[in-house]
Amino acid sequence: MLLKDKFAAFAVVFIWGINFYFMKVGISEISPMMLGCLRYLLVLLPAVFFIRMPNVSWKWLLLYGMISNFSQFAFMFSAIATGMPTGLVALVVQSQAFFTVMIAAWILNENASWNQWLAIVIASFGLSLIALGQQHSHVPLLGLLLVLGSALSWACGNIVVKRIGQVNPIGLVVWGNILTPVWFLLLALHDHGWQGIVTDWFALTWKGFTAAAFLAYFATIIGYGLWIYLLTRYPAAKISPLSLWVPVISMIFAYVFLDEQLNTWQWLGSGVIMLGLAVHLFGQKFRLLFQIQSPIKF
Repeated sequence: MLLKDKFAAFAVVFIWGINFYFMKVGISEISPMMLGCLRYLLVLLPAVFFIRMPNVSWKWLLLYGMISNFSQFAFMFSAIATGMPTGLVALVVQSQAFFTVMIAAWILNENASWNQWLAIVIASFGLSLIALGQQHSHVPLLGLLLVLGSALSWACGNIVVKRIGQVNPIGLVVWGNILTPVWFLLLALHDHGWQGIVTDWFALTWKGFTAAAFLAYFATIIGYGLWIYLLTRYPAAKISPLSLWVPVISMIFAYVFLDEQLNTWQWLGSGVIMLGLAVHLFGQKFRLLFQIQSPIKF
């Protein structure tokens, strides 16, 4: 991976790591579906007037928006609204990395290298250690299922991006979500009616609007723009496991700003995930470095 692409991957992981805080702030003021509607309205405006539509058929554009954005965040915002801790949401949703690698191997016939599979196994162990540290008795079962639905949606969205191929990332993020605010608005209307929608808008303060703006401009346009850029240049098995950094950053950020305490299991699990990422990123180099050379025959 080129150095500039490594910096891009780090930027995505950091932005997505802290964006769970802004999700929680937004959902504390308005309903999950109205937060989604506002988020993608801000994604479209004013960008849709300045960003050229990518050379992609409407079928793929709308499929990308429906799966990778609407479906993923309808599930995720609803999970947070059930009371799921942000750290646990950030943790469980990273199962997308495993879903992506398996779906890519099945549908796209992509071959993952030995260190990528090993990294997934190590990271899975790390995620399990972190999960042991959670207070499961306080986690709603519905919330867990919703987050898993979000993870599966994200993975399927990754495959859609791979199918689309080389594309202007920002153009795909903007034009692919041309109908996403409508889907969120329809769900909000179904759940709360027009009176509930009006109440949400009047309940919104500068904090909630700032949270929605961060989710729109940083987490979506910049974050997903860079993510699409990486996915279209590297195998899914190489890129998707990088998101395993996200729950580590999210838990640290939640500890500092939300006073969510990390226990020994969580810290240990975070360290194991870092080890898995090291294997993922540097496994091939280590193998070449320590490879035993055949003795020279005379």
